[in-house]
Amino acid sequence: MVNIINIPTSLLFDISIIIIIATILAYFLRMIKQPLIPAYIIAGVILGPIGFNLINDLTLVNSLSEIGIAFLLFIVGLEIDLKKLRSVGTISIFGGIIQVALTALIGFVAAQLFGFSLIPSIYVGFILAFSSTMLVVKILKDKDQVDTLHGKIMIGILLIQDLLVIFILSFLSTISYFNISIILIALLKGAIFILFSLLIGKFVLRKLLEFAAKSEELLFLCSLSICFLFALFAYYIGFSIAIGAFLAGVILASSPYSLEIISTVGNLKNFFVTIFFVSLGMQLVLVPKGMISILFIFLLLTIIIKPLIIMILTSLFGYEKRTSFLTSFGLGQISEFSLIMVSFGFYTLNQLSQNFFSLMIFATIISMIITSYTAKYDARLYMKLSRYLQIFEKLSLTEKKFEFNKKIKPMIVLIGCHRMGSIFLKLLDSYNKDIFVIDHNPEIIKSLMQKNINCIYGDCTNIEILKKINVRTARIVISAIPDLEINRFLLKYIKSLNKDVLFIATQNHLHEALKLYELNADYVIMPHISTSESSISLLKSLLKNKTSIREIRS
Repeated sequence: MVNIINIPTSLLFDISIIIIIATILAYFLRMIKQPLIPAYIIAGVILGPIGFNLINDLTLVNSLSEIGIAFLLFIVGLEIDLKKLRSVGTISIFGGIIQVALTALIGFVAAQLFGFSLIPSIYVGFILAFSSTMLVVKILKDKDQVDTLHGKIMIGILLIQDLLVIFILSFLSTISYFNISIILIALLKGAIFILFSLLIGKFVLRKLLEFAAKSEELLFLCSLSICFLFALFAYYIGFSIAIGAFLAGVILASSPYSLEIISTVGNLKNFFVTIFFVSLGMQLVLVPKGMISILFIFLLLTIIIKPLIIMILTSLFGYEKRTSFLTSFGLGQISEFSLIMVSFGFYTLNQLSQNFFSLMIFATIISMIITSYTAKYDARLYMKLSRYLQIFEKLSLTEKKFEFNKKIKPMIVLIGCHRMGSIFLKLLDSYNKDIFVIDHNPEIIKSLMQKNINCIYGDCTNIEILKKINVRTARIVISAIPDLEINRFLLKYIKSLNKDVLFIATQNHLHEALKLYELNADYVIMPHISTSESSISLLKSLLKNKTSIREIRS
């Protein structure tokens, strides 16, 4: 029987007060239309040592947080479809490795210039080099951008970063007694762990899941068991449990049952997100005044220099400025794996000081809060900076073919040929000769060229490209990009050229569709409400003059 007197010092009290305070603050921030992550971190600050110190047993909460990180990364791994990342494999692998190396080197040099000794300087480099898989995937899912080109590149780079963490943690564990043979053994151990995990996933887990899938309850238990099995295996060979859980998720993501697993375990995700960010806030200790300038420089490296490196790399690989900007802009924060690194160095290896630990926790929290805000306005910021980003497209090492028949006066201009755009193109196949496609994915453009479909590679917000394709002569312009800022720009610009052109957009949310209607959009398709077939039948009726846009809207 539970002792009522001991409840205030129990895990029950700690979790209860965490959830209650986090909920109150999240409710307030939602009312003023702010991101929720700062609410959770502020809740942790209030509950922690620099606040009211309401939770004394930080070890218990931190242990729960560590399990939470592992579970969250397991779900994040489940949501990463490796097949979808094949098209961005080159930039993900080479871009990811080069970015980590360059950022780590710059971070190391900066730490040395500030007078840090060798080992802490190495930690600084690695800590600043990695971005948060958990936070970025959450933001992409919230904005329904996981399957966009920049979303795929971001996830691909993050996946490479997370795999590199395995080797880096092995390296850090041997850094105090530097020996080539010991380091090689540690790195080999990391490689064997990855290879063993892949083999287990391919030859053992598939059969287990095939049987477990017959029962939803059994599938739930089986997937959780696999998560903790990999986590324990990672722990016993000297790695973080989060790495093991993440690998388990990535391996299960390739199974036919990944969506069902996500639906069964996904309900726990928000709980652990809250616990993680609250515990992060609780670990916050005020940084000494003498280290504030160092904190500022480290944040500058994370939020400005690291994204700049990523933007240069994506531009070199041939991606246009919008994709490069959104990819780099979204990766400007410190990773949860960096927290594992600094905790590993402070608590386990005793290589770092309390001040260093507090400095990196502070930098991580601030970078994550900034990301949660900047992600909300990234498209709007891109529109304002677009003209100044043209220089990055000149860095491309691959030649882009912009050649097309300039005499063509397309009846239909299709902007974006991914997901909804590809469905529009397929169902309007009888009008292929009258369609002109704009897309910023080089792979899609290559595919369209092979099918002899009129197309051009580029950013749809680039006025020069819109002028080149005679957009003013089109009868219908269809934007298959569900981005309010882009559609707002296209609507205003195209209507200024030809007020009679029919502008049809796609948006995921009703309030966004209503904003476009206020700006005189002719029709807005919401994929979650209207089917693509019904939308196409309406378009065909318009093209054959069998109906008017007013009849469709009514």
